[in-house]
Parts: sequence; C-alpha cells; structure tokens
Amino acid sequence: MTTFAKYMCGVVAALFIVALFHTGSAFAEGASQAATVQSAQMTEFQVAQAEEPAAEEPLAEAGEAAEPEATLDTGDTAWMIVATAIVLMMSIPGLALFYGGLVRKKGVLAVLMQVFTIVCLMTLLWYAVGYSLASTDGGSMNAFIGGFDKVFLAGVGADTLSGTIPESVFFTFQLTFAAITPALIVGAFADRMKFSAVCIFMCLWLIVVYVPVWHWVWGGGFLSEDGVLDFAGGTVVHINAGVAALVACIFLGKRVGYPTENMAPHNLVLSVIGASLLWVGWFGFNAGSALGANGSAGMAMLATQVATAAAALSWMFVEWMVHKKPSVLGIISGAIAGLVAITPACGFVDGWGALWIGVAAGVICFFCSTSIKRALGYDDSLDVWGIHGVGGIVGAVLTGVFAVEAIGGTAGLLEGNAGQVITQIWGIVATIVWCAIATFVILIITNILVGVRVSEPVEIEGLDINLHGEVVQ
Repeated sequence: MTTFAKYMCGVVAALFIVALFHTGSAFAEGASQAATVQSAQMTEFQVAQAEEPAAEEPLAEAGEAAEPEATLDTGDTAWMIVATAIVLMMSIPGLALFYGGLVRKKGVLAVLMQVFTIVCLMTLLWYAVGYSLASTDGGSMNAFIGGFDKVFLAGVGADTLSGTIPESVFFTFQLTFAAITPALIVGAFADRMKFSAVCIFMCLWLIVVYVPVWHWVWGGGFLSEDGVLDFAGGTVVHINAGVAALVACIFLGKRVGYPTENMAPHNLVLSVIGASLLWVGWFGFNAGSALGANGSAGMAMLATQVATAAAALSWMFVEWMVHKKPSVLGIISGAIAGLVAITPACGFVDGWGALWIGVAAGVICFFCSTSIKRALGYDDSLDVWGIHGVGGIVGAVLTGVFAVEAIGGTAGLLEGNAGQVITQIWGIVATIVWCAIATFVILIITNILVGVRVSEPVEIEGLDINLHGEVVQ
C-alpha cells in the first residue's frame, strides 16, 4: 500500500497543479459571460435532447434581431434532479448488491468495496477534469477530445444553464454515468484483482477511455458529426465497459479452479434486489437522457419497460428449453440485457421496435454468456462482456434498424434509411478498437506499478479477509 499511496498522492498533486493553472483565467469571466459561453458550447447531445425556450431581449440597434437566451424550466429541473438521484441508486446500492450476490461468499465485501470506492473516485475525477475534457470545445482537437475550460467547474455557478436546466444538475447527472461505467467492469475480474490495482486502473480508464468516447458521441466529436445515434449510453457506457471487461479478464487470466470448481452465486436474493434497483434506476438513466420532462422522456420510459420485460422473458424461455429449467439468475440476467440493449435506442424507437430489441437481446446475450463463453474459454466472472458488451452492440445496431423519424428525428432501416445501420456499426467499431487498445495499455501500466493480480493463496482464501480484514458471517 505504500507504493499505491505514493502514486495516488502524485495524481492528487497533478490535479492541483492543473487547477492552479486554469482556475485564474476561467474565473476572470463574469457570471453573465459564463452563461453565454455555456450556450455557445452546448454539446450536440444537449441540443438534440433539450428544449430551449427563447426569451426576447431589447434590440441593440433598430432592426437588429437579438440572440435567444436560454431560460430555466423548473419542471425539467425537478425531473432531472430525480433522475440523477435514481441513476446514482443504480451504482450504490443497485450494482453493488447485484454483483455482491453473484460472487462467492469469500469475495462479496471486496466487490462491494470496489463499487463503492469507484463511485467516490470517479466523482472527484469527473469534477476535477473529466467533465471539462468531455463536454467543452477542444479547439483543433475537438473531433477527439474537449478542453480545459471547465476544470474544477470553473465558470459554473448557480445561474449557469445547460439548456433548460442548471449546468450543476447536468454535470451531476453525467457524473452518475461516469461512476457506474467503470464500476460495471468490476464484474469481469471479480475474486482476483488487487484493490490498489482496481483504483489505479479505474482512474486511468475514466480519463483515457470513457471521457474521449463521451466526447466523440455526445460532446460534438467525430462520431456525433458522423450521425451515430446513442440516446443514453449504449456505446458510451455499455460497449465501452463490456470491451474493457473482456480485455481485463483475459489479461488477468482465469480464477483458480475455473471452470472445474463450483463458483455459483452465494446469495441470489441480494442479486434480485440489486437487479430490481437497477431496473427502477434505469428510468432515470434512459428517460433522464431526454434532459427534460417532455415527450421524449415519456417514449424513452415506455421503450425501456417493454424491452426489459421482453428480454427477461426471452432469456427465461430459451434457458427453459436448453437447460429444462428457468432460473432466477437467468431472468434477472435477461432483464439487465434488455435494459442495456434499449439504452442507445430508447429515444429513437417506438414500442414495437423496443419489443424486438428486447427479444433479440435476451436470446443473443444468453448464448454469448453461456455456450459461446464456454467454447472460447475466457473467465468473465459475472458476464460483463456477454451482457453489457454484446447487449450494447445489439442495441446500437438495432437502433439503426428501428429508429423512427417522427420520434427521434432520424429514420432507420425500416423507414428506408439503410445507411443508419452502417453508421451505427462504424460507431461500434471505433469504440471497440479504442477501448480495447487503451484498456490493454492501462492494464500493462497498472501491472508495472503495483501488479494487477493477487497471489494464489490470497485468492483461494478470499479477498475479503486478505485485502480488507473483514468477512461475512
């Protein structure tokens, strides 16, 4: 831990230096100017999803039209505060309980600790530099990354707006996405990664992988310019996390005893509670991505519910046919797969499209998490790739098929726009390539710094007692 502490202190020191460098110029702007800059720099994601009522101003000169000014909508703001809170609920306690129940008893506290710690670390990193690099104009590099204008939220005050909501609310809403995405990866290497390595890896991964992809899709980067559709994070969150999970589990290698030893979940009751909290919280995830209390949010909510139910049942029935019994683990896994798959599509499809996306996700993710996983031989402990990675890809592709122009402004294959499918595939490929390469490099760096895997005796006895000095009685 001494070595780890030194590296974490170095990270904090670096962030402090960055803050000193940028804060002076950022805070020199007045409050009114900050609001104007925010309006000018609003991301394509915000512009597409938020309502921005115009307010007339006195004309500067006779016959000259004034620039419209964004105004606060209290209804939108109230909804987004609620959405933000329930998305946070998805990580803690939702994901923590879901993963905690799926691992063996000797590793449950380690998983809970990892998820809880990641939420805390990502909060501070998003505040320090992540939000700025994701959401601001990066100048000549804007196709790939944002800038440093809002490091430590410089220039963001109580009156600064992002569309029709306070920018502080938009920042916190997106913070919850930045927190849960790296936390999803934890499931791939459960029971075998050092806690210090988890902390270092996740901090680097957020800045190097998550932030650029966020900017590409939602911040005016090249994927948004190319027309890639991702309403609530199928590409940014789930494909990203799924690919990182696959690379990480292969890099670390299989758990001791896999696949011959019994590694069944120790408490499915916890997992059902966690999955249920994730389902409820997903309405904030998807409907909240409309960034307002409007019709788009309503359609996203409808699509989310239909797709999730369809995926849960399709996974259950396929498992019933293949294994002769429907399992609790199966139906909750199917529900998560449906939630993942509808995430990129929920603001662009109708109920019919959502139904078929859910069915496809349940069936495809079932086989990818069972027979295909066994055939390939990798040890993705909690099927992060099979559910989030594959589910995100299914949802992203089918968004291009079922998109309805009257709902999301873009037609899909069924409305004669076959090119949208190609565009979606381009977004998937770009994300996979960057995430896979960058994740592999980060793992190598982390391994050099502190080592990534615990020793075999520690793994056999359990991470709870060895890394945290605690056990579940």
